[in-house]
Amino acid sequence: MEKDTKMDMPLRTVRTNIVQSIRAFRVSDLQDAANGLGHHFLYANLANAQSKQDVLDMIAAQYTFPAHFGKNFDALYDCMTDLVHKSGQQPGFIVVLEQIPANAKFDKEAREQLLDIFRDAADYWADRKIPFRCFYSFL
Repeated sequence: MEKDTKMDMPLRTVRTNIVQSIRAFRVSDLQDAANGLGHHFLYANLANAQSKQDVLDMIAAQYTFPAHFGKNFDALYDCMTDLVHKSGQQPGFIVVLEQIPANAKFDKEAREQLLDIFRDAADYWADRKIPFRCFYSFL
């Protein structure tokens, strides 16, 4: 069960396994909440990405994925789920994807595919009773 502290205040109204727009949340508040709950905080700013490959490269670098990361959506899912699960007991996750590109090379379909990976990861962790909250914004 999650700790009941002031640090989780921004998350009081957010269910534990969800992918949602960052809306009124501030990244620093989400990071503080993650620290207060003892959860992993994963942050990626994708403002400079132009293509799917850029997005995957930037997520891999900012989330410090292993060098063997395959840089495709299947590999992203594996890194967010199975690879982490095999490393031991996990306390929970607060994930931020800030400024996801919206352009011809990373169109609506690509954005939905990316968010689907994180929705699937949220479901994966929900099945294991591990909180996984993902917040995103578009550029």
